[in-house]
Amino acid sequence: MTGSESKAGNMYKDGIQLAFDQLSAAGGLQIGGQRVPVELRLLDDESKGENATKLVEKLVQEGADFLISTYSTALVEPQSAVAERLRVPYLAGAASATPLYERGFKYLFGLQSPVDELANALLRYIDDAQRAGKLPSPMRLALVWENTSHGKDFRSGVHEFATKTPSRRSSYQIVLDESFELNTKDFKPLLSRVQSAKAHALLADAHLPDYIAMHKQYLASGMCLKIVTYGARGSEKEAVAALPPHGTDYVLSAVWWNAQLGAKGLNKDFVDAFKAKYRRTPEWYPAMGYEASRALFTAIEKAGSSDRERVREALANLKMESIVPGGYLMFPKEYGYQARYLFLVQQNQPDGTSPIVFPKIAATNPGSPANPNCN
Repeated sequence: MTGSESKAGNMYKDGIQLAFDQLSAAGGLQIGGQRVPVELRLLDDESKGENATKLVEKLVQEGADFLISTYSTALVEPQSAVAERLRVPYLAGAASATPLYERGFKYLFGLQSPVDELANALLRYIDDAQRAGKLPSPMRLALVWENTSHGKDFRSGVHEFATKTPSRRSSYQIVLDESFELNTKDFKPLLSRVQSAKAHALLADAHLPDYIAMHKQYLASGMCLKIVTYGARGSEKEAVAALPPHGTDYVLSAVWWNAQLGAKGLNKDFVDAFKAKYRRTPEWYPAMGYEASRALFTAIEKAGSSDRERVREALANLKMESIVPGGYLMFPKEYGYQARYLFLVQQNQPDGTSPIVFPKIAATNPGSPANPNCN
């Protein structure tokens, strides 16, 4: 709730809190024919890995039955290892890097589709536009990624897409491929190399603080590329407020959820309840916290018990109606209990909206594949 991940972490926490508030209003979980109250305990790890692990130990020692993760892959990685050692089911609503789910863990369940698929969704939108003659071919890609398992997944997804077939290899050129450290302050040298590479597109993977810092320096440099994306980051109100007016126009992002799904059903219920409680439209961060909580509640009720092993088994076999794209949430064993579903690509518009532009079945706006302010 404080530290480098506090902006995203507090949004994520808001979704968890809403789910528990709704459960309390209903009288608790339905177990063994009666309603059982549930208590939510929130502790602040200050965005520090050592705190994230110590607090899990503390919670379990004090009687916590189940765990919902902290925010960000870098913190979830050590924290989930403690949960695994203690054999406590652990719902990760904010950790998408595939190496987390390749460790053979039985108690870790991931809500987020993997980051390499995020990169794939962005490039499929770009590819459609290129084949329609709206973007240059070959397209020169500057690939910059945070030096974490999250960033490495993004890099892998870009390389897989751009080099998979001879036709793709002739359509795309990766002219820069470079990493940066989390919480970097000075991106000017890196951006200078992007400019020198004469890239058409900046494909960056970054957490929210790094997105704000990098894009602020990108704008100050006077650069204007046809495509700019920071992975899952782009439309956050915090970024809009921290950057110059219209500074985030036409930025693309691929996300696990979008409030524009909220026209009916569970999505509408979530959006309406979130707006009523917080007086704002939810972004994907609280949606993941909310659905991690709902998945845990559903598994406990299906198990008919708070026994950890029975709940773990219920999570492993879960298939529930969900707010995630596609409408169902599962944790496939073959993917290390990491959920899989489509990403939504959205693009910031000058009017302040961020419509879905891909996939076409969910799109609310065709978007502007090439930033019209750049030539």
